[in-house]
Amino acid sequence: MTTAPGPRRGALALLASTQLLLIMDTAIVNVALPSVGADLGSGSAGLSWVANAYLITFGGLLLLGGRTADLLGHRRVFLGGLGLLAGASAAGGLAPGAGVLVAARAAQGAGAALAAASAFALLLLLFPDGPARHRALGAFAAMGGLGGVLGTVLGGVLTDLLGWRSTFWLNVLLAAVLAALAGRLLDHRAGRPRPGGFDLAGALTATAGLGLLAAALVGAPEAGWLSARTLGAGGAGLALLLAFAAVERRAVAPLVPAAVLARPALRLSNALAALAQTTLFPMFFLVSLYLQNVLGYPPLGGGLGLLPLSLVVVAVAPQTGRIIFRLGLHRTMTLGFVLLAAGTLWLALALTPDGSFTGTVLAPSLLLGAALPLVMVTTNVAATAEATAEETGLASGLVNTSQQFGSVLGLAVLVAVATARTGSVDAARAAAETAGHRAALLTGAAFAAGAALASVRLRPPRPVPSPGLKVSGRP
Repeated sequence: MTTAPGPRRGALALLASTQLLLIMDTAIVNVALPSVGADLGSGSAGLSWVANAYLITFGGLLLLGGRTADLLGHRRVFLGGLGLLAGASAAGGLAPGAGVLVAARAAQGAGAALAAASAFALLLLLFPDGPARHRALGAFAAMGGLGGVLGTVLGGVLTDLLGWRSTFWLNVLLAAVLAALAGRLLDHRAGRPRPGGFDLAGALTATAGLGLLAAALVGAPEAGWLSARTLGAGGAGLALLLAFAAVERRAVAPLVPAAVLARPALRLSNALAALAQTTLFPMFFLVSLYLQNVLGYPPLGGGLGLLPLSLVVVAVAPQTGRIIFRLGLHRTMTLGFVLLAAGTLWLALALTPDGSFTGTVLAPSLLLGAALPLVMVTTNVAATAEATAEETGLASGLVNTSQQFGSVLGLAVLVAVATARTGSVDAARAAAETAGHRAALLTGAAFAAGAALASVRLRPPRPVPSPGLKVSGRP
């Protein structure tokens, strides 16, 4: 049974703040990268791996992290992930060269994967399926939207005032605060270990396969989609994932039981979660580039240009549960994807080389801010509704992995589209970049429209009763 609403709200605030930290970290480091390169003497290739090392380990370890949390205990893995994130961030803040920094970023990604998967699983245990879980997932979506903007703003401020190393020390401080609060707000029995064996062969093949696939995707825009490096990493990753599927059929205690993947609602909702991020994640990146490279905004101004969108996310996300109650889960999901497609299409068609923020970006970004929590909350609800208490970490790992790979795939594909279009336009630089951004956003709108059509096929999953999660009653 769950305890009083007060402690439960405190635990939700803790878990949502973890989501805020993880999203904010990516944005902060991206803003600081030019300063990192100038200080450490790293070229563009080295700088790209400062970002990519984090994405690869984060995406590759989410599934394993979620299942490990089921077996070892969600609270324990959550604290371990925060500890690893803090330690790796300290190593990054002290890094004498680019090689050490890349290794620290890889370790950060591992810690983030453990913390993200276990935090989401703890939320599922804390809030059984229904309106309370919908509101909790809305808080997660709001924190995610806010984290991107806060990261961009703080990255610019900290880098300008204290240097790029301060961005890593901020992670150390925030992770330590969250770990201390977890000791007070989460009961030691929260997410206790579950009996069962550990599928070592499945863990190795899945993690290596996902990691290699992530490496191929994040490196493709730089190396080329048909380069030996991209094809080699991608082919090896797919081969390992096929080996993983074969291992799972024979494993006594499989990492991903076949019965879980047999659920139609889970498969479709995970695919839709990936498609949502395929459009959303590159959109933030492309809007920031347009504001800076075409309209001439400074990096901080480019980040602040996304603030109205984030404020709409924060306003709409807590209302998503009520919308689901009135319209139903699949109708709300379809509405979200329709708004996402419409907003992305509107933004693409509005871009001009001599535009302005208020006349070009503001209005469609507000529509996208309303779409984001609708698609994020509904896909998460559908992907986790059938998970039992023993499967919360697994369900969390699956949907987080889907979202992460959707982000990586979307950024790789849409940046490639933008680059190809820009290179083929014989015009002024601003016009060429605008044409590239427009082509990329039109591609994203097509992904969202396809997801809207697919969401019509979703049948509401049957929620599984949950015993709830204990939280500490201490003030």
